[in-house]
Amino acid sequence: MNENFDYSLVDSVLSEHQYEQSSIIAILQALQEHYHYLPKEVVPRIAEKLGVSEARIYSVATFYENFSFEPKGKYIIKVCDGTACHVRKSIPILERLREELSLSADKVTTDDLMFTVETVSCLGACGLAPALTVNEKVHPAMTPGKASELIKELKEAD
Repeated sequence: MNENFDYSLVDSVLSEHQYEQSSIIAILQALQEHYHYLPKEVVPRIAEKLGVSEARIYSVATFYENFSFEPKGKYIIKVCDGTACHVRKSIPILERLREELSLSADKVTTDDLMFTVETVSCLGACGLAPALTVNEKVHPAMTPGKASELIKELKEAD
């Protein structure tokens, strides 16, 4: 265990879920919502308090694509590259976001942990294509210019 890590939130979430092994997903979701990723320190604590192996926690966390062990930004931007969005030019939007935030396919989170830019296969908003989400809020009919404006607004709001 890391003595410098504050486990109070982890313990609070575990308590809320009554230390139920059947609540592993809900526990991981709550922790990821707070930290924007799953810090490596939480796995041993969850395993110990639930009486399961660390491997079991890792197997659940790695099975679901939404969980991440890599730090993510305050604003998680998901650019849809499904068929409807792709044919309506989602790639130039992705390229603009990466250019403005100095990101790439390999580097998806800004150094200041403000922004993470990811692509997804489908947001389920095909009628609004091209679309992206910022922390699950859908932004329809995007263009590279609108994406730049959105980044500017998010930076000013912070």
